[in-house]
Amino acid sequence: MKKYIVKNVFALLLIAFYSLSVQAKDVIKILTIGNSFSEDAVENYLYELAKAAGDSLVIGNVYIGGCSLETHSKNAGSDAAAYSYRKIVGGKKIVSPNRTLASCIKDEPWDYISFQQASPNSGIYATYFPYLTSLMKYVKSNATNHRVKFMLHRTWAYAKTSSHTGFANYHNNQEEMYRAIVDATRKVVKQVKGIKILIPSGTAIQNARTSAIGDNLCRDGYHLELTYGRYTAACTWFEAITKKSVLGNSYIPETIDSAKAKIAQNAAHYAIRKPDEVTSMASFSL
Repeated sequence: MKKYIVKNVFALLLIAFYSLSVQAKDVIKILTIGNSFSEDAVENYLYELAKAAGDSLVIGNVYIGGCSLETHSKNAGSDAAAYSYRKIVGGKKIVSPNRTLASCIKDEPWDYISFQQASPNSGIYATYFPYLTSLMKYVKSNATNHRVKFMLHRTWAYAKTSSHTGFANYHNNQEEMYRAIVDATRKVVKQVKGIKILIPSGTAIQNARTSAIGDNLCRDGYHLELTYGRYTAACTWFEAITKKSVLGNSYIPETIDSAKAKIAQNAAHYAIRKPDEVTSMASFSL
């Protein structure tokens, strides 16, 4: 009887250990080193999209509004406690102020870490260097997961009516800004061998603009509209990270109607398939 109990306890322990191992393996950990554009893209809806598809995410956003790669690089060098660290676990967000970049990197064994340029300079190739490469070196030296994959977030062009001063870099022309962002980020990924994934949020937003939604994806001319705008970016991140199609994903926020959700999901899906060109969605109505 005693041997039977011991064997059963041992078996239960093995099952528990296996379950915990599988659970830990299935959690995908993503850190963004960004600004308000990364806030728009990953802090809303991404966790829920993944959960609906059977995945569990831990999401971290190392945030300073409007922060450029140059500023991130300088903060890394000085170990500045300048960041708001937004972390989403189990769908709940905790915000920690006055954090250093190193402390956020070391907080988890991140599977993916992304970088992005500040929006006014996102289409200007020269502004990425030497800051991106020095920042990547710093992040790699502090990462606890030596298999971490680096990503570049391709952000979106401003609305045609945007009053953002940085729009002047592109002659206040949305199409020019979009093309410049595509060209710059494509060159960066080709130049910097350590970047393994490009997340084409900017192409997804541009795709959606060709639909019946029109040029209404931004709430203030440059930040994304809070519901279907942010949902479009989150759908793009979901496909890029999980490699699963977002089409038909059951998670649709109550604030988004089915027609807009369909446009968002398709805009993201088309962007993953063709990241460097706009796919017309003129047939998608509201």
